[in-house]
Amino acid sequence: MAKRGGFPGGMPGSMNNLMKQAQRMQRQVEENQKELESREFTAKAGGGAVEVTVTGKKEVTKVKLSEEVVDPDDIEMLEDLVMAATNEALRMAEEANAEIMNKMTGGLGLGGGLPF
Repeated sequence: MAKRGGFPGGMPGSMNNLMKQAQRMQRQVEENQKELESREFTAKAGGGAVEVTVTGKKEVTKVKLSEEVVDPDDIEMLEDLVMAATNEALRMAEEANAEIMNKMTGGLGLGGGLPF
């Protein structure tokens, strides 16, 4: 009785090589992702009055405020500075992630995922 599906005689050499390359690339992506997640990104706002640190996992790990920026009569300014520093730190983390993905995909434009 004939086998259904697959390739007669097993996988051709080029398909086997392709599978090995895909597995190697997957390992590299996982290693790079772990390295990125352990990195920290710090951004400042208000001339350094507010400093926010995030990880590559995009988790805020530190918020540092200078005394002069804490004005009970101007809470909105403090809120804006914290938001600006946080968004900048997150942007830095995202940029680092994009750089890693570009290196991994050889600039193929696959970025954060496949185009389908």
